[in-house]
Amino acid sequence: GRWHQALNLLEEMRQRQLRFDSITYTAAISACGKGGQWSTALRLLEENRHLPNVINYNAALTALEKGQQWTQALQLFSQLQQAYLQPDI
Repeated sequence: GRWHQALNLLEEMRQRQLRFDSITYTAAISACGKGGQWSTALRLLEENRHLPNVINYNAALTALEKGQQWTQALQLFSQLQQAYLQPDI
């Protein structure tokens, strides 16, 4: 699926030592969410902790919602607030 392609692209970027930005991570997190790979989406969010933004959190929250991971979604929502980011969902 597309989520697998997104992960392959991230790996290729790592190998080429290219810089990632929030947009790169958001696209990969969203692709994982659409593919039902909520745990992979969370892993990518964790990798991107140095660039926290509400868009990445929203993509991860959507992945959790699609995977019906309500408890983890609530925990992530709490982390979003602790990071002083305003949720826009």
